[in-house]
Amino acid sequence: MTDPRHPSADTASWFLSTARERLAGLLDPGSFTEFLPPTERVQSPHLALFDLPAAFDDGMVVGRGRLGRRAVLVAAQEGQFMGGTFAEVSGAKLVGLLRAARDDAKLPRIVLLLLDSGGVRLQEGNAGELAVAEVMRAIVEARGYGVTVIALVGGRAGAFGGAGLTAATCSRIAISEQGRTGVSGPEVIETNKGVEEFDSQDKALVWSVTGGRNRRLLGGADAYAGDTVAGFRDAVLALIDRAPPFDLATLRAEQRRLADRIERLGACNSAVEMWVALGIAEPQTIRNLDDVAFAEIVKGLRGGAYEAR
Repeated sequence: MTDPRHPSADTASWFLSTARERLAGLLDPGSFTEFLPPTERVQSPHLALFDLPAAFDDGMVVGRGRLGRRAVLVAAQEGQFMGGTFAEVSGAKLVGLLRAARDDAKLPRIVLLLLDSGGVRLQEGNAGELAVAEVMRAIVEARGYGVTVIALVGGRAGAFGGAGLTAATCSRIAISEQGRTGVSGPEVIETNKGVEEFDSQDKALVWSVTGGRNRRLLGGADAYAGDTVAGFRDAVLALIDRAPPFDLATLRAEQRRLADRIERLGACNSAVEMWVALGIAEPQTIRNLDDVAFAEIVKGLRGGAYEAR
């Protein structure tokens, strides 16, 4: 019998899939119910002013489903529409989902955010900036009420700007080798500081700094997923019951971890130098390792002076 998820759910590339294809392969077959689907035609009221096409879901798919028979709420950004950017409608859909998770005891207490975004939609600048602030606040408030919020990062747009800040606000982060995350994207850094500071066309540089492997090694992500929809499914299942409580002790522990990272790695000028400082024997091979070998490297960091998040 054909799996009603994405036709090749076990092998489909997360990086190449659309938001809806990711959800179809991630969730249990037939379990997804969408809130405000395209048939409702809730779309941006602003894009027509710029002669730009709108989308009937504004690039944000929200709903509920099951993952490993666990009830979850989900939000997936469509990176192929306006770069998955945060804007008035897409932001409101995400904020509404998070607030519902906080306030409605009948809804699941697990929220999965499939981030694929370069940040704020420039055509809706103020509304987009406000949306990011509201999303981050909604995540913090939901976590304070015991909701687990997990970010999944592995799409073409990565998770930069507001999406990078949003990911850092979550309970846990799962990332793939193709995933990238940061506050400012490579093009933004190059535009403001010059190509000498950061060459956005140097793909090896971009991935070594913002890519999933470096983020996992530095503790900026909690699970490393292979670039398949099934790989992300496994990563999320491993994280669901590992979310820390959102309390003062957790915040203080995170502050200590970040202070230790600055002390240990702050003088490094490249990712390879940081990997050396972490005690990785052959840091120059990190980029070429298969996923299994890389996972062993991550395990080797645990229990030492520096431990990945």
